[in-house]
Formats: sequence, C-alpha cells, structure tokens
Amino acid sequence: MNLATKITTLAVLASVATASLSPMAFADSRQKNKNDWRNLAGIGAAVAGYGLLKGNKTATILGAAGAAYSANRYEKDRHSQSEAKANRARYYARQRYHRRTGRYLKHY
Repeated sequence: MNLATKITTLAVLASVATASLSPMAFADSRQKNKNDWRNLAGIGAAVAGYGLLKGNKTATILGAAGAAYSANRYEKDRHSQSEAKANRARYYARQRYHRRTGRYLKHY
C-alpha cells in the first residue's frame, strides 16, 4: 500500500467512526437509522469520487452503487417516519369525547 491509499483509508475510517459516535447516537432508533443511511450515502459518494480521481473503476462503481442504495434507504426511512407521524395524528383525531359517559370513544 502506498501512502496515499493509507491516508484515504484512514480518512474513511475516521469519518465512519465520527458518524457512529456522534451525539445523534442517542436519538430514537428511527431517526438514528435514517441519519446512518444519509452518512453512508456520503461515504459512498466519497469513495466513488476517489475512484474517479485515481482511475479505479472498481472503487467508482462500488462507491456509486453504495451511495445510490444508501440514498434510497434514507428516502424510504424519511417517508416512513413522516407517515408514522401522520398515522399517529389521524389516530388521535378519530377519538371523540362522549358527553354522557365522560370518556373518549374511538370512532372508526
């Protein structure tokens, strides 16, 4: 391994370690997974850029594929998170207060 490859490998490992030890590690699971996919998409794009700069087709293809897959998973998690909030809001909007019993009743 030459020096440039070692430095690049060290930089990628440092960025992964920083992402995993960030304060967002204490966030709820759905948010953390979403942020992990976003960070992995950036790392994949960086690997693809490195492959383009160095003329390494394998690194370019793997980096681009990893970035595309991670970006797709990020979008799916983002949409599912907003859908969960909307479902929760609809659930509580369906509950109505019953005057006679003094309780909330679920009307579906």
